[in-house]
Amino acid sequence: MLEKIFKLKENGTDVKTEILAGVTTFMTMAYILAVNPSILSEAGMDQGAVFTATAVASFLGTLFMAFFANYPFALAPGMGLNAYFAYTVVLGMGYSWQTALTAVFCEGIIFIVLSLTNVREAIFNAIPKNLKSAVSVGIGLFIAFIGLQNAKIVIGGSSLLQLFSIDEYNALNGVEASFSDVGITVLLAVIGILITGFLVIKNIKGNILWGILITWLLGILCQLTGLYQPNAELGFYSLLPDFSNGLAIPSLSPIFGKLEFSGIFSLEFLVVIFAFLFVDIFDTLGTLIGVSTKAKMLDENGKLPRIKGALMADAVATTAGAVLGTSTVTTFVESASGVTEGGRTGLTSFTTAILFGIALLFSPIFLAIPSFATAPALVVVGFYMLTNVTDIDFSDIAEALPCYICIIAMPFFYSISEGISMGVISYVVLNLLTGKAKGRISILMYVLAILFVLKYLFL
Repeated sequence: MLEKIFKLKENGTDVKTEILAGVTTFMTMAYILAVNPSILSEAGMDQGAVFTATAVASFLGTLFMAFFANYPFALAPGMGLNAYFAYTVVLGMGYSWQTALTAVFCEGIIFIVLSLTNVREAIFNAIPKNLKSAVSVGIGLFIAFIGLQNAKIVIGGSSLLQLFSIDEYNALNGVEASFSDVGITVLLAVIGILITGFLVIKNIKGNILWGILITWLLGILCQLTGLYQPNAELGFYSLLPDFSNGLAIPSLSPIFGKLEFSGIFSLEFLVVIFAFLFVDIFDTLGTLIGVSTKAKMLDENGKLPRIKGALMADAVATTAGAVLGTSTVTTFVESASGVTEGGRTGLTSFTTAILFGIALLFSPIFLAIPSFATAPALVVVGFYMLTNVTDIDFSDIAEALPCYICIIAMPFFYSISEGISMGVISYVVLNLLTGKAKGRISILMYVLAILFVLKYLFL
C-alpha cells in the first residue's frame, strides 16, 4: 500500500529510511511548538490555544505536502513571519491579532490563486535575486534581535539599547527584580546559545530542539536548587510542567475562526498582506529549490517536478492555519535534515505529520518552556537565515546597496515590511539614477516602488 501511494522503489528508498527521515525532520523543527506560542502570545493570543493551532496546522500542512506532491518536505508556522505578525503588525502597527489573522487568511487565498496560475512566476521573476536573499538575511537579524530581547540579554537604556544589568533593568521597568529571577534567566540564555552553537557545530540531529530542552532543564535544576525563584508578579513563572489537568489538549476556541474583516480595505493593510505573501512565496520557493537540489530532485532543466502541488500544499496550509489561529504556514528549511537521512518521498513528510499530531498530547511540556530557553533557537535560526548574505553580489554596488538598506531596515525599524519597502524603493531609485535600470527592473517592480512611496506620503 505504501509503495503504491508514495512510489518508494521508483524514488530509490524504502519504508525504514523514510520513517527515520521523518523522525529526523520532526526533531529538527519541533522547536516551533515551543517558540510559536511564545511569540504569538506577545500579540495577546492565548498561548495554549496557539500551541494547539501550531500542532494542527503543522500536521495538516505536512500531510498536504505528502499527498499533493509526494515530497519529503515538512510545513509549520514560519519563523520570521510569526515575528512580523506579533511585533510589527499587532504591536507595531496597532492592528488586533484578529485582523492580522485575516491578513494571513487573505494571503493564503491569494497564494492559492497564484499557485493555480503562472502569476507566481511573474512575481518571482520581478524581484531581483539579490533582493530576495537580502529579505532572508534581514529577517534573520530581526529574529536574532527578538531572541536577545526575549532573553533580556539586550534591554533599553540611555543609548537606546544596551547589555543587560539588573540595575538598568529595574530602572527601565520600575520593578525590583534580582539575580534569582531575571538575572539567572539571562545567564541561562547565554549558556543556551553556546550549547546550541556547540550542537550545531557538531551536527547533532535536532540541535535546535536539544538546545531548547537542555537550557530548560538547566533552568529546572536552578529552580529545584533555589538559584531560580519564580516571581509571577514580574512574569517569571515555574519551569515545571503542570500536569494537574492530565494530558488534555488546550482548546482552540479562544482563537479559532476569529477573523476580522473590518478595516482591511486600506493601502497599509494591503502592504501587510503583500509582506506576508512576499516572504511566504520566496521563502517557500527558496526552501523547495534548495532542499530538492540537495536531494537531486530537479530535472535536467533545473525545475522541480510537481512544484505546483508543493506550492498548493503551502497555500492551503496557510489558509487553514489562519482559520485555526496561527501565523503563515510555510515549508521549513529543516526538511533538509530528513533529506540528508535519505528521505525522498511523501512518506517522510507523512511520518513528520503524525509526530506533530502526537505532540498535541504533550502540551504541558511545550507550554512550560520559558522564553529564555527558546531565545537561543531564535538566535541560531537567525544565523541560518543570515548565511544567505553570501548569495548577494557585492561586486555591483547598485545591487548590493539596496540589499544592505533592506537588511538593516528590518532590525533597526523593527519591521519586516519596512525593510521590504526600503529595499524595493532604493533598488528602483538607485538603478534609475545610475542608468542601470534597463534590463534589471520590471514593470511590476516600478509598480511596487510607487505603491510603497505612496504609503509613506499618505499613511
